[in-house]
Amino acid sequence: MLILFLVVTANLSFAQDAVLLRLNYEKGATYDVAMNISQEMGAVMSMGMVMNMDIKVIDVKDDTYDSEMKFTKMTMDMLQGGQVMSFDSSKSDEELDETGKMMKAQMGPMLGAVISAKGNNLGQILEVKVAPSVPGVEDMAKQSSNVVYPKEAISVGSTWTMTKEEKGMKMDFLYTVKSIDSDKIVLDITGDVSGMATGKISGNMNIDKASGIPENSLIDMNMSVSGQELKSKITMTMVKK
Repeated sequence: MLILFLVVTANLSFAQDAVLLRLNYEKGATYDVAMNISQEMGAVMSMGMVMNMDIKVIDVKDDTYDSEMKFTKMTMDMLQGGQVMSFDSSKSDEELDETGKMMKAQMGPMLGAVISAKGNNLGQILEVKVAPSVPGVEDMAKQSSNVVYPKEAISVGSTWTMTKEEKGMKMDFLYTVKSIDSDKIVLDITGDVSGMATGKISGNMNIDKASGIPENSLIDMNMSVSGQELKSKITMTMVKK
């Protein structure tokens, strides 16, 4: 009887710890997303870019949702070949130098575009439309998701994989559940980069347990590109308004 009691207790404990990770968006909810990207390639190039966007959930139906995304602010500072280039979308033409004005003309259409996306509650982006059409924005929206949840319930120690292909690079991610508490799930991220660049991926992610929304994440990629070392860091936060 004691052994039976211990087995039943252990099974109940596992059932309580197991979590079904799903995006539980609410119709009409809006979110502020901030993405910070930095890249360094030795003395050849360094770049820092911050993008802010608003996401509004237009509709939720069964396991899919429709949303609208719009960039609200972009800043970028780049050093390449001894030349410094800087851009801030919140500045007027009078506050920008000639390089900044040129970058504003190139990136301005992105700030005016409305991105309509359909996704599912696993985090997969199923369909993207951009109006007016702006080259590159659709691909950027499709790549914005940095995790796809597994169909099975997860517990501490669970792992799953995801693969992304972008600009000749293949990125294989491995997610490991580090901890689960009453309101948060913490993931460790590791992986490999292959193709035009080769290297390693590391990072972490904090997920709100109730909504399934990745509240913040960090992804480091240390790569080799044509014999040059490239370090890339991406941090992202997502906050409900």
